[in-house]
Amino acid sequence: MTHPPEDRSAELRALFFESAQELLQVINDEAMRLEKSPGEADAVRGLRRAVHTLKGDSAACGYRELSELAHELEDVLTLAGTAAAATIPEIALRAADTFGALLDAYRLKKRLPDVKPLRQAVAQLASPRGSSTPGKNGKSKNGHGVRWSEYERLAISKVLTEGRRVCRITVELDPQCGMPIAARQMIRGSLSAMGEMLGVYPAESVHAPIGQLDFALATNLPAEKIRSKCRIPTISVNARVVRLRFKAKASPAALSAPTQVEHSPEKTLSNPTSGLAATAPASEPASVLGGGLDNILRVDAEKIDTVLNLVGEMILAKSMMQQTLNDFGRRYPKDSLRGKFSDAMAFQIRVLNDLQRSVMKIRMVPVEQLFRRFPRVVRDVARQCGKEVELVMRGENTDLDKGILDSIAEPLTHLVRNAIGHGIEASAERVAAGKPARGTLQLIAYHQGNQVVIEVTDDGHGIEVDKIRQRALSQGLITAEQATQLYETEIMDLIFRPGFSTAKEVTELSGRGVGLDVVQSVLQRLKGTVQIDTEKGRGTTFRLRLPLTLAIIKALLFRIEERLYAIPLNAVVEIARTIEEEIHQVEQYEVIQLRNEVLPLLRLGAPPEPGPLRARQKVFVLVIHTGDRRFGLIVDSLDGEEELVIKALDDQAISTDLVSGASILGDGRVVLILNLTAMMERFTHASAEEPGGRLAGLLRSGSERALAARATAGGQA
Repeated sequence: MTHPPEDRSAELRALFFESAQELLQVINDEAMRLEKSPGEADAVRGLRRAVHTLKGDSAACGYRELSELAHELEDVLTLAGTAAAATIPEIALRAADTFGALLDAYRLKKRLPDVKPLRQAVAQLASPRGSSTPGKNGKSKNGHGVRWSEYERLAISKVLTEGRRVCRITVELDPQCGMPIAARQMIRGSLSAMGEMLGVYPAESVHAPIGQLDFALATNLPAEKIRSKCRIPTISVNARVVRLRFKAKASPAALSAPTQVEHSPEKTLSNPTSGLAATAPASEPASVLGGGLDNILRVDAEKIDTVLNLVGEMILAKSMMQQTLNDFGRRYPKDSLRGKFSDAMAFQIRVLNDLQRSVMKIRMVPVEQLFRRFPRVVRDVARQCGKEVELVMRGENTDLDKGILDSIAEPLTHLVRNAIGHGIEASAERVAAGKPARGTLQLIAYHQGNQVVIEVTDDGHGIEVDKIRQRALSQGLITAEQATQLYETEIMDLIFRPGFSTAKEVTELSGRGVGLDVVQSVLQRLKGTVQIDTEKGRGTTFRLRLPLTLAIIKALLFRIEERLYAIPLNAVVEIARTIEEEIHQVEQYEVIQLRNEVLPLLRLGAPPEPGPLRARQKVFVLVIHTGDRRFGLIVDSLDGEEELVIKALDDQAISTDLVSGASILGDGRVVLILNLTAMMERFTHASAEEPGGRLAGLLRSGSERALAARATAGGQA
């Protein structure tokens, strides 16, 4: 393994590893395109461009093995003809996997993986043309030794289309030359002083033994003067100069195949130059070389989190200043400074709101960054299972907090693999059931209220509840008595139990009972939920509901039994006022008639004592929309709206999932932020005797622990 010089900073390597992952994704994407449309020119160019960039970046960091492997693949992609178009996607996907393994080895400083299988596959890809297998001294077996990179061909074509003169200079090195790398730099330096250097072959990233160097130089100097500059004792023994020109009418095939050129009378050379893109637009090289990336700045996520935390502290300070200003106004209502303070405060609030929105936008990224990896996953898993599966993705532009997006990558991968392995049937079974031979897997993302919903839907045979019940019994996850008492939704939830599996045998894909339990544990940690909708013979949908962000929310404050709580304001559909007399008991739930809707109610506090005064007692009902459910939350009083900075609470501060966090108000009070989704789930399974009282007890315990934690920390949330 090679390492960059000591003066290479860790920041440069970290940037390389980050950009390399993006390049691997591009390689995967373009290979998938080529698999559907073999030989597509744009996909081949995109693939070659990504490999070329990876080659150069890895060479700059000193990762020679990766650079040389990428260089070999780039050469083959440049010269491979239509006969090899069908095999390019498979080789490119294997290369992406090997490149990824090399990157992991470099990053973790582990032993490098064996790359011989990929080298052999690349050589086989080149062999049908017989023109890209290297021979001695860097020449290919058919004598066509020069293989300019795509960028070099574009640069040459641009200069030629401008009517300028381009020469190919071939320099044979002295066999006794002991420093070929230094020789290359010396000759290149001499030639660069005579014109514009457009290309060098072999590339500088290749450190294998070389006997010949080729340069593409834009110059108007005579050939003899150029040759004289290349004659360096003990370094070179011969130099040839050839003027490059396009053929009169270049066919489209000439863009990727060796192009014959007209030679000047200065020197005749039998070897033609390879791959000059005669029809490339003059402006393309600048865009290819990344001129449009100058405005992109990579910033570590931790730095953005730090800024976001500081903005949160400023919002807390704003609330404190607002509270102080209100106290000042009540104490000195006629003071002339009151108006000035109010104007300054209004300006600060406006600027702070703009700052907050800007920072939040930086944290939000499109779900497409996660979705784009799944075409490759679906392809590989489907082939492994011997099934035909088509992936449909929608809502890729849906924004989600970067931290949440990274956290759900593994759970979503588990769901996709399970949908293919367990949900979608084999082609013969689907045809027998009257379905298309190819199954369909859908990944859909969309916003719903204060949440982001991601759905994984397959059109397979669905999930059989009885099969899950019997499997859970055989694995000892439930007893026979529980099997008869559990509702269908509770039976479905058993698939998220650790160790549960319906696979009959252990395979590479399934049968170990590991996977779906990870989904639920991650969702619970993120204060989200997972819901299952299934229909026998029609398919299954796993619906993940996630908070839009975990940082700052607009909240509605209210009191229950004199304790202060908050919920996200955008989850509140409306606020209704009613009396206890209008609240009715239906089975184990309290309900209210709200216009034409029967609304189930959730009472967090204890019900009022029976008596004549209870019937006319007034209460507020917050109509909540969470997921696809609506319910009413009974509260004692409202305390208004507030912008809250969410502070996470560890397990020592609070042990219930009914609270998603806490915040501090301007006057120093601590407010708990309720997890509406968890409350709804707990309320659905609450006992008939005391559904609300039990939740109220948990919340009271949470409030006391949070206040104690704040007191211990000296007022810090």
